Amino acid sequence: MPGCFKKTLFALASLISFVSFILIVVAMGTPKWMTGKILCKTGADLVNATDPELVKFIGEIYYGLFRGGKIRQCGLGGRRSKFTIFPHMVKKLNTGLHVMIILFLCVAIFFSLVSFGFCILNAIKVPYRAINGPAGACLWNFLAGAFVVLAVTSFMAAVKLHHLTERIANFRENVFRFVILEERFEDCFWICVASATAHAVNLLLIAISGIHFPKIKTKTEEVNVTAEDIMY
Repeated sequence: MPGCFKKTLFALASLISFVSFILIVVAMGTPKWMTGKILCKTGADLVNATDPELVKFIGEIYYGLFRGGKIRQCGLGGRRSKFTIFPHMVKKLNTGLHVMIILFLCVAIFFSLVSFGFCILNAIKVPYRAINGPAGACLWNFLAGAFVVLAVTSFMAAVKLHHLTERIANFRENVFRFVILEERFEDCFWICVASATAHAVNLLLIAISGIHFPKIKTKTEEVNVTAEDIMY
């Protein structure tokens, strides 16, 4: 049986792995990875809008991995619309990169659950096989965190290098053209970053569990038995 200190560390690590699993699932299902402000450039150019008038042509956009929405401002008031990435819009995006982001997160979910199981196992007993022990728990936590990092990095590449926001904003816009004024990574993006950080914390906890702390020995007082004590 593992010691109390080791049990506590692995129990905490298992809880963190489960929380990471929940965080990734929530992030994937929420449509706010990115928000931004979009300018209806065509409308602004038609009326030669100056700075005070540009407010009438600035709308908003938000989106996640599967769906999103935007407010179009082209001089005649805001028009709200919602959209889904699959199956139509993904053809206009970098399909391979977008699908890779989703796959990376799905794999991270799987490894988070595996690391949760391994941490529970190590909290209950000392496995006979090394791969089932702390080494295995480290491996699965490392893989889970690595795939989350890959997903986050790929999303950043899609936004910054492949102009994801601009492509989404101009999807099926035949008359008006929109340009991006501002982009912000939102809570769901940072939730994934927190998930990767959680697995890094788990690696630290597992490393600490392998440290053998010196045991403090208390000196027992020597009892001197004399002849007088025997007589009594």
